[in-house]
Amino acid sequence: MSPDLLIVGGGPAGIGAAVEAAAGGLSVMLLDENGAPGGRIWQALETRGARDPDEVAALALIQRFRGSSVQAFWNATVWAIEADGQVFWSDADGAHSVFARNVLLATGTTERPLPIPGWTLPGVMTVGAAQIALKTGGLVPDRGVWLAGQGPLLLLYATQVLDAGGRIAGVIDLSDGFAPLRAMRHVSLPALAEIRRGLAWRRRLSAAGVRWIAASDVRADGDPGLHSVSFRTRDGWKTEDADLLLLHDGVIPSVQISRAIGCQHVWSEAQRCWHPVVDHWGRTSVPGILVAGDGAGIGGAAAAVLSGRIAAVGLLGGDASALRAERARCLAVRPLLDTLFAPRPMRLDDATLVCRCEEVTAGAVRQAVRGGCQGMNQLKAYTRCGMGPCQGRMCGPVTIEVLAEARGVPVSSVEPLRTRFPTKPVSVGNLTSL
Repeated sequence: MSPDLLIVGGGPAGIGAAVEAAAGGLSVMLLDENGAPGGRIWQALETRGARDPDEVAALALIQRFRGSSVQAFWNATVWAIEADGQVFWSDADGAHSVFARNVLLATGTTERPLPIPGWTLPGVMTVGAAQIALKTGGLVPDRGVWLAGQGPLLLLYATQVLDAGGRIAGVIDLSDGFAPLRAMRHVSLPALAEIRRGLAWRRRLSAAGVRWIAASDVRADGDPGLHSVSFRTRDGWKTEDADLLLLHDGVIPSVQISRAIGCQHVWSEAQRCWHPVVDHWGRTSVPGILVAGDGAGIGGAAAAVLSGRIAAVGLLGGDASALRAERARCLAVRPLLDTLFAPRPMRLDDATLVCRCEEVTAGAVRQAVRGGCQGMNQLKAYTRCGMGPCQGRMCGPVTIEVLAEARGVPVSSVEPLRTRFPTKPVSVGNLTSL
């Protein structure tokens, strides 16, 4: 079978595209690493049920997907895509390949690393990882848990913990205190709804006794594992006992596959990340390869669904003007959010690790620049940064900022890590062609 459309990713964009394309008569195959549709944002939604209007709409879309003709493969890891449309993936049954007429990447996001002193200690992890554990494993924090960073996910996760009967000791807010003033010019009617939601979350945390602390720096302390968290306020450094510290500084597009394929990418100064260049149908610079959803630029779940549907309509030769107008309304809040929660500058001391896999520090990167290193791929020879199991997923966004700062040039002028297939470690076994 050679599907008309093969979709990588079963989150909002992937499901939206799959339902639209299948309804239009295309043969559709979908591959996803998770065990069920929904991606990270709608993970376990079918199991726990919808709790608000957005989740009701999401659950309805998942149910439409379940009832469609889409051929879905779960727990499937895509590790290579050839220029002729041959896609390779592995699951519990081994390695497989299939030729697809069109490939849509709906790979979503990855959390932006927030490197701080002590961020590699046992007991320190990301808010996103903790949220997955909460949704799928029922791991509810009880006490001694601190959140640090910025962005709506801090509020959302904290309220989800309270809903589950858990407790949060406090939130260390690292956002720029002057950002709300700069963001005022971006306030609009669509943005007001998001502002009201955020204020409601804050009130909920306050009523539950969760401390909210504005700070400019934070560090994790302990040996061998986390035992305290310290943060700098207007009154100086404060220290609190901690069993768990959860970090978050927003999300960035997952571009490992689009880079390996050879799609053109561009630097977003507002979101401080690279994303593939796409046209108004989601087509990339590589024929037959499309990208939809947050993998093409952060916009949120509602906009991701619509971008997936728009990509499918383009393949069907239809009119997507109404969908584009609706997507524009969903994206109207982005300038506000991008200003309120602009990524923190990477002002790291020399001792802070930037590459966890190879234990490379910010100081080692700066030393490499002083020794003549000009770019990220050259840095591999100097430090092995980006050559570990994460393949640059964690260290890439951090190290490129440190390297650019050391060279005194904009990040956009530094070539990112060059990704090659397989993008993830894989054991092929017997290869099955579908």
